[in-house]
Amino acid sequence: MSEFLSDKRVLITGGVGFIGSNLAERLVLQGAKVTLLDSMLPEYGAVLGNIEAFRNKVDVNFSDLRDAHSLKHLVQEHDYIFCLAGQVSHIDSMTDPLTDLAINCASQLNLLEACRHNNPNARLIFTSTRQLYGKPQYLPVDEKHPKVPVDINGINKLAAESYYYLYAQVHGLKTISLRLTNTYGPRMDLRSGRKGFLNTFLARVLRGEKIQLFGDGEQKRDLNYVDDVVDALLSAAQGEDLKGQAYNLAHPTPYSLKEIVEHLQQCADFEVEYIPFPEEKKAIDIGDYYGDAGLFQQRCGWQPKVDLEAGLNKTIDFFRAHTDLY
Repeated sequence: MSEFLSDKRVLITGGVGFIGSNLAERLVLQGAKVTLLDSMLPEYGAVLGNIEAFRNKVDVNFSDLRDAHSLKHLVQEHDYIFCLAGQVSHIDSMTDPLTDLAINCASQLNLLEACRHNNPNARLIFTSTRQLYGKPQYLPVDEKHPKVPVDINGINKLAAESYYYLYAQVHGLKTISLRLTNTYGPRMDLRSGRKGFLNTFLARVLRGEKIQLFGDGEQKRDLNYVDDVVDALLSAAQGEDLKGQAYNLAHPTPYSLKEIVEHLQQCADFEVEYIPFPEEKKAIDIGDYYGDAGLFQQRCGWQPKVDLEAGLNKTIDFFRAHTDLY
């Protein structure tokens, strides 16, 4: 897999963000010709420091997926397009649903239309979310699980994923969707308190602040280290007979939030406080969630390699070494 993208033209939407920048760095090492598209809206995690180490080896276009006219030109001549740009805050999707609709749904339709008319041979890899399943009816959650989103973000991601499926079936575009679970690692956005529990936990740990756990802290989650997610994206780009399909990414070992905090306490000294669930978060909480990635593993041979302890250590070491950038 290490050489298949050498000299290929690759576009990454959201390329200056967390996952996008980690993917870009890997692609540069593979010898790909990489273009990053990013609107640089600070609330969505774009930081130029994310690409500082390889800035002179990529092209960067500061554009917005909501601009359908610029997309017509940007998608041309690319062999692969990794569709990572999005609004990921569940709380923000509930307080500002129209912006979430524009970014997570309409913008993806803009991209698909641009490819249909200007680059129908490109391979598109879309990052969807486990949030579209809603509250699990059984565990682990596989792709056959009913899709009953509990927030606007999940609804819009489900609609976007449906567009990718439709354009594959009707227009012949080469699309694949990966339903990501909690992803963590170097360059993740720690500035916003609305990007998920682990972002908040890590930000507090690095500032030496107390961590707050809602309820009893026994809610279970699965987590993937960003390097494993990049491996999955590259596997999806290379995999055969995947057109139009959607697959779970998951880690085989779920942890309770309490256990995750205990792992963090091996890396840093901080206090923990148990508090009642805030009402606005309780209303969209899904309880326990962990997924089954067996289908994607069967099709592509992917499986996560980094366990939680190693991943958390790598993440904290990265941010401690780059406090000037973050």
